Amino acid sequence: MTTRILLLSFYYPPDLSAGSFRAEALVNALRAELGDLIEIEVVTTQPNRYHSFTANAVSIERLPLLTIRRIDVPAHRSGIRDQAQSFASFAINALKITRHKKYDLVFATSSRLMTAFLGAMIAKRNGCGLYLDIRDIFVDTLRELLPSRWGKLAASIFSPIERWTVKQATRINLISPGFLPYFTTRYPGRKFTLYTNGVDDLFIEHSQASQLPSPEKSPQRLQVVYAGNIGTGQGLHQILPELAIRLTDKVEFHLIGAGGALETLKKALEHAEVENVRISPPMKRDQLLRVYHQADVLFLHLNNLKAFRRVLPSKLFEYAATDKPIWGGLSGYAGRFAQKRITNVALFPPCDVEAAIQALQRLEIKKTSRLDFVQQFSRRSIKKKMAQDVLQISPKYLSRSSCTNLSTLPEND
Repeated sequence: MTTRILLLSFYYPPDLSAGSFRAEALVNALRAELGDLIEIEVVTTQPNRYHSFTANAVSIERLPLLTIRRIDVPAHRSGIRDQAQSFASFAINALKITRHKKYDLVFATSSRLMTAFLGAMIAKRNGCGLYLDIRDIFVDTLRELLPSRWGKLAASIFSPIERWTVKQATRINLISPGFLPYFTTRYPGRKFTLYTNGVDDLFIEHSQASQLPSPEKSPQRLQVVYAGNIGTGQGLHQILPELAIRLTDKVEFHLIGAGGALETLKKALEHAEVENVRISPPMKRDQLLRVYHQADVLFLHLNNLKAFRRVLPSKLFEYAATDKPIWGGLSGYAGRFAQKRITNVALFPPCDVEAAIQALQRLEIKKTSRLDFVQQFSRRSIKKKMAQDVLQISPKYLSRSSCTNLSTLPEND
Protein backbone atom coordinates (compact mmCIF):
# COMPACT_ATOMS: atom_id res chain seq x y z
CA MET A 1 0.00 0.00 0.00
CA THR A 2 1.26 3.46 -0.92
CA THR A 3 1.11 6.18 1.72
CA ARG A 4 -0.15 9.42 0.17
CA ILE A 5 1.03 12.63 1.83
CA LEU A 6 0.08 16.22 1.12
CA LEU A 7 2.80 18.67 2.17
CA LEU A 8 1.85 22.33 2.44
CA SER A 9 4.53 25.01 2.59
CA PHE A 10 4.15 28.60 1.47
CA TYR A 11 7.83 28.55 0.46
CA TYR A 12 9.73 25.78 -1.31
CA PRO A 13 12.99 25.71 -3.31
CA PRO A 14 14.15 27.44 -5.41
CA ASP A 15 12.71 30.09 -3.09
CA LEU A 16 15.14 31.38 -0.46
CA SER A 17 13.61 30.75 2.94
CA ALA A 18 14.33 28.71 6.05
CA GLY A 19 10.85 27.24 5.64
CA SER A 20 11.51 26.20 2.04
CA PHE A 21 14.78 24.42 2.90
CA ARG A 22 13.11 22.75 5.86
CA ALA A 23 10.21 21.47 3.72
CA GLU A 24 12.52 20.11 1.04
CA ALA A 25 14.65 18.32 3.63
CA LEU A 26 11.57 16.59 5.04
CA VAL A 27 10.42 15.52 1.57
CA ASN A 28 13.84 13.96 0.96
CA ALA A 29 13.77 12.23 4.35
CA LEU A 30 10.28 10.81 3.80
CA ARG A 31 11.25 9.45 0.38
CA ALA A 32 14.42 7.94 1.82
CA GLU A 33 12.39 6.32 4.61
CA LEU A 34 9.72 4.66 2.45
CA GLY A 35 11.08 4.72 -1.09
CA ASP A 36 8.44 3.63 -3.58
CA LEU A 37 5.89 3.04 -0.80
CA ILE A 38 5.20 6.75 -0.45
CA GLU A 39 3.66 9.32 -2.80
CA ILE A 40 4.05 13.00 -1.93
CA GLU A 41 2.25 16.00 -3.35
CA VAL A 42 3.78 19.36 -2.42
CA VAL A 43 1.52 22.39 -2.77
CA THR A 44 3.48 25.61 -2.53
CA THR A 45 3.97 28.95 -4.31
CA GLN A 46 6.10 30.26 -7.10
CA PRO A 47 9.25 31.87 -5.61
CA ASN A 48 8.14 35.08 -3.88
CA ARG A 49 10.01 35.33 -0.57
CA TYR A 50 11.93 38.42 -1.62
CA HIS A 51 10.73 40.99 -4.13
CA SER A 52 14.35 41.52 -5.23
CA PHE A 53 15.06 37.82 -5.83
CA THR A 54 13.55 35.96 -8.78
CA ALA A 55 13.99 32.34 -9.77
CA ASN A 56 12.39 30.29 -12.50
CA ALA A 57 10.35 27.27 -11.44
CA VAL A 58 7.81 25.21 -13.34
CA SER A 59 4.21 25.32 -12.16
CA ILE A 60 3.97 21.53 -12.02
CA GLU A 61 7.10 19.49 -11.43
CA ARG A 62 6.64 15.73 -11.70
CA LEU A 63 9.19 13.29 -10.35
CA PRO A 64 8.72 9.60 -9.54
CA LEU A 65 6.15 9.52 -6.71
CA LEU A 66 6.61 13.26 -6.10
CA THR A 67 4.57 16.11 -7.56
CA ILE A 68 5.31 19.74 -6.76
CA ARG A 69 2.58 22.24 -7.61
CA ARG A 70 3.60 25.91 -7.45
CA ILE A 71 0.82 28.48 -7.29
CA ASP A 72 1.25 31.98 -8.71
CA VAL A 73 0.54 34.54 -5.99
CA PRO A 74 0.52 38.36 -6.14
CA ALA A 75 3.90 39.97 -5.57
CA HIS A 76 4.47 41.43 -2.13
CA ARG A 77 6.99 43.56 -0.28
CA SER A 78 6.47 41.95 3.14
CA GLY A 79 3.68 44.34 4.11
CA ILE A 80 0.73 42.96 6.09
CA ARG A 81 -1.88 43.74 3.43
CA ASP A 82 0.04 42.42 0.43
CA GLN A 83 1.14 39.29 2.34
CA ALA A 84 -2.51 38.64 3.26
CA GLN A 85 -3.48 38.92 -0.41
CA SER A 86 -0.71 36.51 -1.40
CA PHE A 87 -1.77 33.96 1.19
CA ALA A 88 -5.45 34.27 0.23
CA SER A 89 -4.53 33.43 -3.36
CA PHE A 90 -2.42 30.48 -2.19
CA ALA A 91 -5.18 29.15 0.09
CA ILE A 92 -7.98 29.41 -2.48
CA ASN A 93 -5.94 27.60 -5.11
CA ALA A 94 -4.66 24.97 -2.66
CA LEU A 95 -8.24 24.16 -1.63
CA LYS A 96 -9.19 23.77 -5.31
CA ILE A 97 -6.19 21.56 -6.10
CA THR A 98 -6.87 19.20 -3.19
CA ARG A 99 -10.68 19.19 -3.34
CA HIS A 100 -11.26 15.74 -4.86
CA LYS A 101 -8.07 14.02 -3.69
CA LYS A 102 -7.54 11.51 -0.91
CA TYR A 103 -4.53 11.66 1.38
CA ASP A 104 -3.40 9.47 4.25
CA LEU A 105 -2.02 12.49 6.07
CA VAL A 106 -1.44 16.20 5.68
CA PHE A 107 1.79 17.88 6.77
CA ALA A 108 1.85 21.68 7.07
CA THR A 109 4.87 23.78 8.01
CA SER A 110 3.85 27.26 9.10
CA SER A 111 5.38 30.42 10.54
CA ARG A 112 2.36 32.73 10.37
CA LEU A 113 -0.28 30.21 11.50
CA MET A 114 -2.39 30.42 8.36
CA THR A 115 -0.66 27.61 6.44
CA ALA A 116 -1.27 25.45 9.53
CA PHE A 117 -4.93 26.55 9.48
CA LEU A 118 -5.15 25.69 5.78
CA GLY A 119 -3.66 22.26 6.50
CA ALA A 120 -6.21 21.73 9.28
CA MET A 121 -9.10 22.55 6.91
CA ILE A 122 -7.86 20.15 4.24
CA ALA A 123 -7.18 17.35 6.75
CA LYS A 124 -10.65 17.76 8.31
CA ARG A 125 -12.30 17.73 4.88
CA ASN A 126 -10.22 14.66 3.95
CA GLY A 127 -10.72 12.83 7.24
CA CYS A 128 -7.01 12.12 7.63
CA GLY A 129 -4.24 12.79 10.13
CA LEU A 130 -2.61 16.22 10.44
CA TYR A 131 1.00 16.94 11.39
CA LEU A 132 1.80 20.59 12.13
CA ASP A 133 5.31 22.03 12.09
CA ILE A 134 5.11 25.37 13.94
CA ARG A 135 7.96 27.78 13.17
CA ASP A 136 6.72 30.87 15.02
CA ILE A 137 4.05 31.97 17.52
CA PHE A 138 1.98 34.20 15.28
CA VAL A 139 -0.54 35.37 17.90
CA ASP A 140 2.21 36.30 20.35
CA THR A 141 4.18 38.15 17.66
CA LEU A 142 1.17 40.18 16.47
CA ARG A 143 0.69 41.68 19.93
CA GLU A 144 4.14 43.26 19.77
CA LEU A 145 4.69 44.03 16.09
CA LEU A 146 1.43 45.97 15.71
CA PRO A 147 0.47 49.11 17.65
CA SER A 148 -1.05 48.17 21.02
CA ARG A 149 -4.72 48.58 20.07
CA TRP A 150 -4.38 46.81 16.72
CA GLY A 151 -2.15 44.11 18.20
CA LYS A 152 -4.75 43.19 20.82
CA LEU A 153 -7.51 43.17 18.18
CA ALA A 154 -5.47 40.96 15.83
CA ALA A 155 -4.60 38.56 18.66
CA SER A 156 -8.28 38.29 19.64
CA ILE A 157 -9.11 37.35 16.03
CA PHE A 158 -6.31 34.85 15.50
CA SER A 159 -6.38 33.19 18.95
CA PRO A 160 -9.57 31.20 18.15
CA ILE A 161 -8.05 30.21 14.78
CA GLU A 162 -4.95 28.96 16.59
CA ARG A 163 -7.05 27.00 19.12
CA TRP A 164 -9.12 25.34 16.39
CA THR A 165 -6.02 24.51 14.35
CA VAL A 166 -4.22 22.97 17.32
CA LYS A 167 -7.33 20.97 18.20
CA GLN A 168 -7.40 19.42 14.70
CA ALA A 169 -3.75 18.33 14.78
CA THR A 170 -2.81 14.71 15.35
CA ARG A 171 0.71 15.76 16.24
CA ILE A 172 2.50 19.11 16.60
CA ASN A 173 6.18 19.89 16.28
CA LEU A 174 7.64 23.10 17.68
CA ILE A 175 10.76 24.31 15.93
CA SER A 176 12.10 25.98 19.09
CA PRO A 177 12.05 24.56 22.63
CA GLY A 178 11.49 28.18 23.64
CA PHE A 179 7.91 27.82 22.34
CA LEU A 180 7.04 25.14 24.90
CA PRO A 181 5.93 27.41 27.79
CA TYR A 182 3.46 29.22 25.52
CA PHE A 183 1.90 26.06 24.07
CA THR A 184 1.87 23.94 27.23
CA THR A 185 0.17 26.78 29.12
CA ARG A 186 -2.50 27.33 26.47
CA TYR A 187 -2.97 23.66 25.62
CA PRO A 188 -2.39 21.61 28.78
CA GLY A 189 -2.30 17.88 28.20
CA ARG A 190 -1.02 18.18 24.63
CA LYS A 191 2.34 16.67 23.81
CA PHE A 192 4.76 18.38 21.46
CA THR A 193 7.86 17.23 19.61
CA LEU A 194 10.91 19.47 19.24
CA TYR A 195 12.63 18.88 15.92
CA THR A 196 14.62 22.07 15.47
CA ASN A 197 16.25 23.62 12.45
CA GLY A 198 19.60 22.16 11.57
CA VAL A 199 22.66 22.43 9.39
CA ASP A 200 22.05 21.63 5.71
CA ASP A 201 24.32 19.22 3.85
CA LEU A 202 25.67 22.09 1.75
CA PHE A 203 27.17 23.72 4.84
CA ILE A 204 28.30 20.41 6.33
CA GLU A 205 30.16 19.53 3.14
CA HIS A 206 31.71 22.99 3.10
CA SER A 207 32.83 22.72 6.73
CA GLN A 208 34.35 19.27 6.19
CA ALA A 209 35.99 20.01 2.85
CA SER A 210 39.56 21.15 2.64
CA GLN A 211 39.31 24.87 3.18
CA LEU A 212 40.51 27.41 0.70
CA PRO A 213 43.38 29.58 1.93
CA SER A 214 42.10 32.29 4.21
CA PRO A 215 41.80 35.66 2.53
CA GLU A 216 44.59 38.06 3.28
CA LYS A 217 43.55 40.23 6.17
CA SER A 218 43.30 43.93 5.57
CA PRO A 219 45.19 46.02 8.10
CA GLN A 220 42.15 48.26 8.14
CA ARG A 221 38.54 47.28 8.96
CA LEU A 222 36.99 43.96 9.99
CA GLN A 223 34.62 42.52 7.37
CA VAL A 224 31.33 41.79 9.16
CA VAL A 225 28.60 39.96 7.23
CA TYR A 226 24.88 39.74 7.99
CA ALA A 227 22.76 37.49 5.75
CA GLY A 228 19.02 37.03 6.05
CA ASN A 229 15.71 38.78 6.31
CA ILE A 230 15.74 42.52 6.95
CA GLY A 231 12.43 43.01 8.68
CA THR A 232 10.96 44.42 11.87
CA GLY A 233 11.78 41.16 13.62
CA GLN A 234 15.49 41.59 12.98
CA GLY A 235 15.50 45.22 14.11
CA LEU A 236 18.64 46.15 12.18
CA HIS A 237 17.32 49.69 11.77
CA GLN A 238 17.25 49.96 15.55
CA ILE A 239 20.95 49.32 16.06
CA LEU A 240 22.99 49.40 12.88
CA PRO A 241 23.11 53.12 12.08
CA GLU A 242 24.59 54.10 15.45
CA LEU A 243 26.70 50.93 15.73
CA ALA A 244 28.22 51.50 12.28
CA ILE A 245 29.07 55.11 13.10
CA ARG A 246 30.71 54.13 16.39
CA LEU A 247 32.82 51.53 14.53
CA THR A 248 33.54 53.52 11.38
CA ASP A 249 37.29 53.03 11.56
CA LYS A 250 37.15 49.41 12.71
CA VAL A 251 34.31 47.60 10.89
CA GLU A 252 32.79 47.39 7.43
CA PHE A 253 29.32 45.83 7.38
CA HIS A 254 28.02 43.84 4.42
CA LEU A 255 24.29 43.08 4.62
CA ILE A 256 22.79 40.48 2.27
CA GLY A 257 19.02 40.25 2.17
CA ALA A 258 15.73 42.07 1.84
CA GLY A 259 12.52 42.48 3.76
CA GLY A 260 9.83 44.78 5.05
CA ALA A 261 12.21 47.03 7.01
CA LEU A 262 14.83 47.42 4.30
CA GLU A 263 13.70 50.89 3.22
CA THR A 264 13.48 51.99 6.86
CA LEU A 265 17.04 50.80 7.37
CA LYS A 266 18.30 52.53 4.23
CA LYS A 267 16.72 55.82 5.28
CA ALA A 268 18.18 55.53 8.78
CA LEU A 269 21.65 54.85 7.37
CA GLU A 270 21.33 57.75 4.95
CA HIS A 271 20.09 60.10 7.65
CA ALA A 272 23.04 59.15 9.88
CA GLU A 273 25.44 59.54 6.93
CA VAL A 274 26.79 56.03 7.43
CA GLU A 275 29.50 55.07 4.92
CA ASN A 276 30.64 51.66 6.16
CA VAL A 277 27.49 49.62 5.44
CA ARG A 278 26.97 47.90 2.08
CA ILE A 279 23.68 46.15 1.19
CA SER A 280 23.34 43.39 -1.43
CA PRO A 281 20.17 41.60 -2.57
CA PRO A 282 19.46 38.00 -1.49
CA MET A 283 21.69 35.41 -3.11
CA LYS A 284 21.79 31.64 -3.51
CA ARG A 285 23.47 29.67 -0.77
CA ASP A 286 26.47 28.55 -2.81
CA GLN A 287 27.24 32.23 -3.46
CA LEU A 288 26.62 32.98 0.18
CA LEU A 289 29.23 30.44 1.23
CA ARG A 290 31.84 32.34 -0.73
CA VAL A 291 30.86 35.56 1.03
CA TYR A 292 31.06 33.83 4.40
CA HIS A 293 34.53 32.61 3.53
CA GLN A 294 35.70 36.17 2.91
CA ALA A 295 34.17 37.48 6.14
CA ASP A 296 35.99 38.05 9.42
CA VAL A 297 32.83 37.96 11.57
CA LEU A 298 29.19 36.91 11.05
CA PHE A 299 26.53 39.17 12.57
CA LEU A 300 23.06 38.24 13.84
CA HIS A 301 20.38 40.36 15.52
CA LEU A 302 16.79 40.04 16.70
CA ASN A 303 14.64 42.97 17.77
CA ASN A 304 14.17 43.69 21.45
CA LEU A 305 10.67 42.25 21.70
CA LYS A 306 9.36 39.70 24.18
CA ALA A 307 8.03 37.41 21.44
CA PHE A 308 11.52 36.94 20.00
CA ARG A 309 12.89 35.60 23.28
CA ARG A 310 11.25 32.30 22.43
CA VAL A 311 12.62 31.77 18.91
CA LEU A 312 15.65 29.83 17.68
CA PRO A 313 16.81 31.44 14.41
CA SER A 314 17.69 29.09 11.58
CA LYS A 315 20.54 31.45 10.70
CA LEU A 316 22.28 30.50 13.94
CA PHE A 317 22.74 26.93 12.66
CA GLU A 318 24.02 28.17 9.32
CA TYR A 319 26.52 30.52 10.92
CA ALA A 320 27.69 27.89 13.40
CA ALA A 321 28.51 25.53 10.53
CA THR A 322 31.21 27.95 9.42
CA ASP A 323 34.48 28.46 11.24
CA LYS A 324 33.77 32.18 11.66
CA PRO A 325 33.30 34.14 14.91
CA ILE A 326 29.64 34.97 15.59
CA TRP A 327 28.56 38.36 16.95
CA GLY A 328 24.91 38.45 17.93
CA GLY A 329 22.21 40.53 19.55
CA LEU A 330 20.17 37.70 21.06
CA SER A 331 18.23 37.15 24.28
CA GLY A 332 16.00 34.47 25.74
CA TYR A 333 16.19 30.90 24.46
CA ALA A 334 18.33 31.70 21.40
CA GLY A 335 20.91 33.42 23.59
CA ARG A 336 21.05 30.52 26.05
CA PHE A 337 21.32 28.00 23.20
CA ALA A 338 24.15 29.87 21.52
CA GLN A 339 26.13 30.35 24.73
CA LYS A 340 25.81 26.68 25.65
CA ARG A 341 26.26 25.05 22.24
CA ILE A 342 28.41 27.30 20.06
CA THR A 343 32.04 28.23 20.60
CA ASN A 344 33.52 31.64 19.82
CA VAL A 345 30.24 33.52 19.99
CA ALA A 346 29.86 36.92 21.65
CA LEU A 347 26.33 38.03 22.50
CA PHE A 348 24.78 41.29 23.65
CA PRO A 349 21.25 42.45 24.57
CA PRO A 350 19.34 43.38 21.38
CA CYS A 351 19.48 47.05 20.34
CA ASP A 352 22.20 47.87 22.92
CA VAL A 353 24.99 49.60 20.99
CA GLU A 354 27.42 49.90 23.91
CA ALA A 355 27.04 46.23 24.81
CA ALA A 356 27.47 45.28 21.13
CA ILE A 357 30.82 47.06 20.98
CA GLN A 358 31.97 45.33 24.18
CA ALA A 359 30.85 41.95 22.77
CA LEU A 360 32.86 42.48 19.58
CA GLN A 361 35.96 43.12 21.69
CA ARG A 362 35.46 39.71 23.38
CA LEU A 363 35.46 37.80 20.08
CA GLU A 364 38.51 35.88 18.96
CA ILE A 365 39.02 36.80 15.30
CA LYS A 366 40.20 33.40 14.18
CA LYS A 367 38.94 30.11 12.74
CA THR A 368 37.00 27.95 15.20
CA SER A 369 36.18 24.30 14.53
CA ARG A 370 32.58 23.39 15.41
CA LEU A 371 32.45 19.87 13.97
CA ASP A 372 30.71 18.47 17.07
CA PHE A 373 27.90 21.01 16.69
CA VAL A 374 27.58 20.36 12.96
CA GLN A 375 27.35 16.61 13.47
CA GLN A 376 24.85 16.89 16.32
CA PHE A 377 22.56 19.26 14.45
CA SER A 378 22.79 17.78 10.96
CA ARG A 379 19.48 18.60 9.28
CA ARG A 380 19.56 15.25 7.49
CA SER A 381 19.72 13.42 10.82
CA ILE A 382 17.01 15.59 12.40
CA LYS A 383 14.72 15.18 9.40
CA LYS A 384 15.20 11.41 9.35
CA LYS A 385 13.86 11.28 12.90
CA MET A 386 11.09 13.72 12.07
CA ALA A 387 10.07 11.71 9.00
CA GLN A 388 9.71 8.60 11.15
CA ASP A 389 7.57 10.63 13.55
CA VAL A 390 5.39 12.00 10.74
CA LEU A 391 4.76 8.52 9.38
CA GLN A 392 3.51 7.31 12.76
CA ILE A 393 0.18 9.03 12.11
CA SER A 394 -0.40 7.22 8.81
CA PRO A 395 -2.64 4.16 9.18
CA LYS A 396 -1.06 2.51 6.13
CA TYR A 397 2.44 2.97 7.55
CA LEU A 398 1.38 1.59 10.93
CA SER A 399 -0.20 -1.43 9.29
CA ARG A 400 3.13 -2.20 7.62
CA SER A 401 5.08 -1.57 10.82
CA SER A 402 2.92 -3.27 13.41
CA CYS A 403 5.92 -3.90 15.60
CA THR A 404 6.54 -0.14 15.94
CA ASN A 405 4.79 1.76 18.72
CA LEU A 406 4.84 5.37 19.79
CA SER A 407 7.03 4.69 22.80
CA THR A 408 9.91 3.79 20.50
CA LEU A 409 9.98 7.08 18.62
CA PRO A 410 13.48 8.55 18.30
CA GLU A 411 14.38 11.16 20.88
CA ASN A 412 14.37 14.80 19.85
CA ASP A 413 17.60 16.75 19.51
